Amino acid sequence: MRIVRRIGASPRERGSMSGDTCPDIFELSDGNFAVIGTEATAALDGQLPPDAARADYERIVVVSRETLVRAKVDIPDA
Repeated sequence: MRIVRRIGASPRERGSMSGDTCPDIFELSDGNFAVIGTEATAALDGQLPPDAARADYERIVVVSRETLVRAKVDIPDA
């Protein structure tokens, strides 16, 4: 598994002065996506709807609205 490309605008394009510590989304060679975001499992785990579940090895990560909205154009339809 490896990173193939960034999905959406880079942190610098979204206004980060350093570009070093901002949310990001990447497409992986296996077709999955990797997300850099703020870890929020403890804060949000108890708020998951009844039909949602998280495995012990999974984490809830928050990505800014701008990051995801600007990534929309690069997300494949299928």
